[in-house]
Amino acid sequence: MSAIEVAPVAIASDDVLVACHRLIPQLSTSSNPITSDELQDIVKSDSTVLFAARSGQEIVGLLSLAIFRIPTGVRAWIEDVVVDESARGKGVGEALNRAALTEAGRRGAKTVDLTSRPSRVAANRLYQRLGFKRRDTNVYRYDL
Repeated sequence: MSAIEVAPVAIASDDVLVACHRLIPQLSTSSNPITSDELQDIVKSDSTVLFAARSGQEIVGLLSLAIFRIPTGVRAWIEDVVVDESARGKGVGEALNRAALTEAGRRGAKTVDLTSRPSRVAANRLYQRLGFKRRDTNVYRYDL
């Protein structure tokens, strides 16, 4: 595997859409495939940054960073981190997260949050190694 390069997706190109269709099912089997219009919305959004990790020309990982202002300051949230099965354990997840943390800091975020299922042992180890602290909180979801 060649060196990993991580950058924000600037153009909602076909290769990014194809990568989304290949990678997102590795993260969530219940999600519908993203459309090119939805990808375009993400890429054009001021509040979301989609990062792609490439090994050569192939996209081997994705991460979404949501940045938003609330009354207590600018906050950020990492979502939908996925690394291709063939690239796991090779530093892709770390590179994606470091890029997101740098961007969040650049945009003035006070904190960056994320959630991770306990069954994702390697991912949880990575987040702790990067300096994320486990919070004693309840996470609630309301399905619409």
